[in-house]
Amino acid sequence: QVQLVESGGGSVQAGGSLRLSCTASGLTLGDTAMGWFRQVPGKEREGVVCITWRTGLTKYADSVKGRFTISRDISKNTLSLQMNSLKPEDTAMYYCAAEGRDAYSSWRSCTGGVFGSWGQGTQVTVSS
Repeated sequence: QVQLVESGGGSVQAGGSLRLSCTASGLTLGDTAMGWFRQVPGKEREGVVCITWRTGLTKYADSVKGRFTISRDISKNTLSLQMNSLKPEDTAMYYCAAEGRDAYSSWRSCTGGVFGSWGQGTQVTVSS
């Protein structure tokens, strides 16, 4: 059974930083795409950034380019998201997701609908 557990959310003022982590278990992270997504109540889930686990290809949403950085620790099966220069519009529930089938296509689309495994989410709140 795949388990993704996020941590690191919280409240911060605009301009501040947070680091999210996601620890994966129950799946072989070889040819897997992983990603961070976020959702605000009443809005569609948004792909923040996706990465191919084996090769490290990344794809960022335009809204976070230059501010957010995704990384992975292969030895610990951990995915991280460093968020700098946070803005109030970054406020959302952030989810870690993984998809082991057709990883390249999943990474390339970086849309929530193609990812089959999800964490429980961690709240990020940025105040102005």
